[in-house]
Amino acid sequence: MYNAAASASAMDNARINKGAATGNDGEQSGQCHDFVYREASSAELQSLPNAAACPEVSGLLSLPWEMVTHIASHLPAHCVISVLPKVCNALSNVGKDKTTWQLRARRLIGTEASFPVRPREDFDWPFACLEMETLITCWTKVAQVVTKEPRADADSRDRRDLQNGQPDGAALREPEQMVAYDDDDDEGVFLEQMGAQLPPVVHEARLREVLEGRLADNPQAMIKEDGDGSLSDRPDHGQDLLHPGFQGNAGLVEKERRQPPRSVSPPPALECVTLLSGHIAQVDTVLLIGGQGAVCATGSRDRDVKLWNLQADSSHMLMHTLRGQGHFNTHQGWVWSLASQGPLLASGGFDSTVKLWDLRAGGAERGVIRTEAAVTCLSYLPDVLLAGTLNEKIQMYDPRAGVPLVRTLRHHSYAVFCLAADDKYIISASRDRSLVVHDRRADKSVYKVRLRSYLYSMSYTDGEIWGGDMGGMLHCFSMQQGVWKHLAHLDVGHTAKVTGIHKSPGSLYTCSSDFTVKVHIPCGPPKTICTLRHQEGVCGLSVEAGVLAVASRDMCVDIWRPKKNDF
Repeated sequence: MYNAAASASAMDNARINKGAATGNDGEQSGQCHDFVYREASSAELQSLPNAAACPEVSGLLSLPWEMVTHIASHLPAHCVISVLPKVCNALSNVGKDKTTWQLRARRLIGTEASFPVRPREDFDWPFACLEMETLITCWTKVAQVVTKEPRADADSRDRRDLQNGQPDGAALREPEQMVAYDDDDDEGVFLEQMGAQLPPVVHEARLREVLEGRLADNPQAMIKEDGDGSLSDRPDHGQDLLHPGFQGNAGLVEKERRQPPRSVSPPPALECVTLLSGHIAQVDTVLLIGGQGAVCATGSRDRDVKLWNLQADSSHMLMHTLRGQGHFNTHQGWVWSLASQGPLLASGGFDSTVKLWDLRAGGAERGVIRTEAAVTCLSYLPDVLLAGTLNEKIQMYDPRAGVPLVRTLRHHSYAVFCLAADDKYIISASRDRSLVVHDRRADKSVYKVRLRSYLYSMSYTDGEIWGGDMGGMLHCFSMQQGVWKHLAHLDVGHTAKVTGIHKSPGSLYTCSSDFTVKVHIPCGPPKTICTLRHQEGVCGLSVEAGVLAVASRDMCVDIWRPKKNDF
């Protein structure tokens, strides 16, 4: 059986040292040992640490080096990283040879696709190939599971639609026909903020209005009815939420909740756990924190941020709802964005505030930063907290200072929807269809491009910007010879706005309001391994340590992770 924990360990070691890593005790690793020792064995090979020093060698090492690297490209990546160095020093050089990994990538992807999309000398080939193989191993099996709505539920929904005057089969219409409602609803939020006339609302929007009204009129009663909001739900500020070894207030939410129809159980490599009952409105943002995919934060239109212990039993995962002193909710408006740095979690809301929470102190509130408009996106670095707002600005804060506002960047003419940054650049995308790269050292904009459709989600890593636009397309930008360039405009099959994207050297995850989550190999063009279909539009995703968290309009969050016996 595939061993996810061993693969994760090999990934970590591949980044640190391409030639050495922790071994894998799984079945595949044992087969690799047998193969290597059978082909490269001799009395000298097994008795000497350095086979290359032997004057007479036979078997694998007697072949031309090109053949050795070609053979190694057919071994599992973790075997090349973890096992070959233990055989002899000569074979340890196989994992350091770029050709070995390029052959492997070509075999996995094919000759027609380019990988990586941006050729560069510093590309981490061992880590990328190991991550690709893990992705294929896990998600190819999931792709064989077709998500279907139970027939009984579909029939009852059809009858309900007929009673409401909808034509037969309206509930099962194609995603393209549902996009109009999805996009109009989200656009209406921003149009309302700017004083424009709202498009016609649908039944779901009216339901949310009722819930918002109930929260405003009698929040305590609403929280009590929800089953997890009594004053005893306030965090214990002595608890470390980054390393949860406790159940928190999960006992308060054991009340049975509405559960959406579930798909067929995934194969053994992965399992899907649904975080039920936490929120009473659409979950717009999700973030895995702590580095191990063990803690999940969710932000919702019910104005709350909740923390979940993913290592607990499925019925005891909810740890806390973050609330300041004397408040019934995390924010006084919809929670639209989350970001973390070390033990601090930042949440941005439509109440024009950014709030800081100390997870090592049980979720204690550490500060409130008041912005000039609703906060739509956040990026948190060790030295600065960035907030993108509806009033076209990017505000830079130092949360440690008495007056936190450092400066304001004005690169856009409309709401800022996407932010990403590192110690060199600040990248932002706006509803004005522009993407801007700001050089932090030169303190000026060094690249600006206007797209046909504006970016709604973005991922920035290793000098590459990947963004998803309102039309369902992906865009890739990269630095080429000191100049930023728009490398590719990619179609991965989404039919509506891309609401979330995560890119790493060997993986690409996207989600969309077309009700799907897609897992791809990040080549050019991307190769889709798996498509997960949801009953409602998908609002966002987060990926960490092989764990995938998906937030959707049905008020639930799905967690895809290695099964516990492999975790």
